[in-house]
Amino acid sequence: MVGAVMLYDRLRWEEKELIKAAGSRGLELKPVDVKPLHVSPSPELARSMGPLVLQRCISHYRGLYLSAILEACGVRVVNPFKATHLCGDKLLTSLTLYKAGIPTPRFAVAFTAEAALKAIGGLGMPAVLKPLVGSHGRLVSMVDDISLAKALLEHEEALGDGLHRIHYVQEYVDKPSRDLRVVVVGGRVVAAIYRYAPPGEWRTNVAVGGRAEPCRLSAEAEDLALRACEALSVEVAGVDLMEGGRGLVVNEVNPTVEFKGASQATGVDVAGAIVEYLVEAAKR
Repeated sequence: MVGAVMLYDRLRWEEKELIKAAGSRGLELKPVDVKPLHVSPSPELARSMGPLVLQRCISHYRGLYLSAILEACGVRVVNPFKATHLCGDKLLTSLTLYKAGIPTPRFAVAFTAEAALKAIGGLGMPAVLKPLVGSHGRLVSMVDDISLAKALLEHEEALGDGLHRIHYVQEYVDKPSRDLRVVVVGGRVVAAIYRYAPPGEWRTNVAVGGRAEPCRLSAEAEDLALRACEALSVEVAGVDLMEGGRGLVVNEVNPTVEFKGASQATGVDVAGAIVEYLVEAAKR
């Protein structure tokens, strides 16, 4: 039996499913809560973790820094530091997709509230304000008038965190009341769903009440999802696509993908697919 460590900071449905799937697939998956840890790069740390680690932290920075330290010790991390770094920052994600020629919504970054208002004007309203780092649609706002934009930007500036004073502005993609979530494991699409926004809401995140339904993925959508993962060096991911007037675009790529909605809507054993990928990775 091969072994691996799973780092987490909260045992969600997904992590529990991964543990169950590992037991029936010849993988000894040891869950390790990172919250009590204090780590330094050392041979002892590498030995305690073993050669393969699955990084499943909800906290972007916990996962990012642990991945960096472990890779410095020669430990193989899924997803690697580079992927977490690029996917966890919306600006870096957008830049990487842009550089790779992958369709993505137009975007701008501004370093003051005043400059952000100009960026919104340049992209046109409605526009979308997003924190550079975050998930579940938190602090993501659609702005369709200048007064609302000013109020939201003032709120961001008042939060005090330096990252909140760097304003990421994205064009609003006029799409159906849904987007596509594509789960990719090891360069292969294993599940795809439509996520429908709940009544009175424009965001489609399952965390805000979005409804998941199976999606028969087109060849174009599959190609975009796989190209995005390759560009971002991510091995296990949830790729979010939107259907707009210019065709399909890649919105975001989640390196610590929540797959409960995809598993339940499609009947696909996503946890099993991830574990099987880890088993093969452990043998290499």
